[in-house]
Amino acid sequence: MTADMILNVFDWAGVFVFALSGGLMAVRQRFDILGVIIIAWLPAIGGGTLRDLILDVPVFWLSDPTGLWLATLAGIAAFFGPAFWARIRALVWVDAMGLALFAVVGASKAAELGHGFLICTLMGAVTATAGGLLRDVVCNETPLLLREEIYATAAIFGAAGYFLAHTYGVSELGALSLGAIVAFVIRALSLKFKLNLPRANFER
Repeated sequence: MTADMILNVFDWAGVFVFALSGGLMAVRQRFDILGVIIIAWLPAIGGGTLRDLILDVPVFWLSDPTGLWLATLAGIAAFFGPAFWARIRALVWVDAMGLALFAVVGASKAAELGHGFLICTLMGAVTATAGGLLRDVVCNETPLLLREEIYATAAIFGAAGYFLAHTYGVSELGALSLGAIVAFVIRALSLKFKLNLPRANFER
């Protein structure tokens, strides 16, 4: 497998699972099938679109519509199979998988352009969180990004893990896998043990 193909597999997997999280949220709110598909698109392509605009490169789904087709398929799967996904408590865990995959994909695409640690980490976080933010706002949900649970922090650590592994000569597959595992484990631990970042304690 070439490096580009490995990156595409991670990207497509992230598109599918994030789209599934959007579709499930729309099903839960009783949207029609078109609404489910549209909401599925938001987390699937929103973060990557913003990343590409910031990096001043062609938006990924304009040159390769595979992501749109995968997001549509995930929306349809959510619409016709909500009971199946509910049995595995899909929403938060699917979202965690999407977060992990998109964090490393965003960091990798910035690294390809020669950017350093800070920009790669930031692009990983943007790719992983911006689309989910759009999904939550449109569905009138409190955005995961703004809740107490550790969310964007997991994406930041995952993207940083990818960059460091990549910098020190780990293969592309190894670096992507390592970063994704770091992001997913941090997010999973925060869900399991209700971990939060410290908050300011200020009283007037």
